Amino acid sequence: MQIGAQFYTIREFCKTTDGIAESLKKVADIGYKTVQISGTCAFDAEWMKEELRKNGLKCVITHTKPERIVGETEKVIEEHKTFGCNRIGIGHYDVAKNGVQAFIEYYKEAAKLIKENGLFLSYHNHDAEFMKTDGKLILDQIIDAFKPDEMGITLDTYWVQSGGGDPIWWLNKLKGRTPCIHLKDMAFVEKERRMAVIGEGNMNFEGIIKAAIDNGVDYALVEQDNCYGEDPFDCLKRSYQYLKAQGLE
Repeated sequence: MQIGAQFYTIREFCKTTDGIAESLKKVADIGYKTVQISGTCAFDAEWMKEELRKNGLKCVITHTKPERIVGETEKVIEEHKTFGCNRIGIGHYDVAKNGVQAFIEYYKEAAKLIKENGLFLSYHNHDAEFMKTDGKLILDQIIDAFKPDEMGITLDTYWVQSGGGDPIWWLNKLKGRTPCIHLKDMAFVEKERRMAVIGEGNMNFEGIIKAAIDNGVDYALVEQDNCYGEDPFDCLKRSYQYLKAQGLE
């Protein structure tokens, strides 16, 4: 399992292509070999291919705007193929508000076309997917509605725990469906739940890492949505150092 950097962590530095280029170099200098491109400004696919090459990086998954995934499916597929990324990610969909059936209808044709072209569509959970509707967890309804090769799950272990689930149990349940996962720690600071650098909070990362490896996860992507005033690059570095100390690369 390889360590990766989720660019949503450093999105404020990626509002221009110059900012993306500088950020790619910074994460490569930390030691990351893989990235998830998410939360950035628009960019040309050929340009991204060259920037990744220059920095010795591989993009293993994106978060792409839903309207582009559905409305420009073929173009999105071609762009991902250009910069060597075979996973197209859905970063967020308000399933609790819009309903699971609306989610299924919205993505079903795009999911099939992406699969037919040899790529994979993957859904990133938050905590709302651990609500029940009609007596069943929303996340269970999503995974039941799509075949594993039509819709993977970019399991965010922090949000699983936030929603009252056990990340290890879900890694076991979703074996074969989670090639990429998100890691960030959870801490309780000044009577507030906070996202934290991995290893600086209270989550059971020894168990989570073992379960991820045992269940065939390929990439553990560090994503800290909020760094609470700290330098996000320093947060990415400390998380990388923790994971590397656990034997990951």
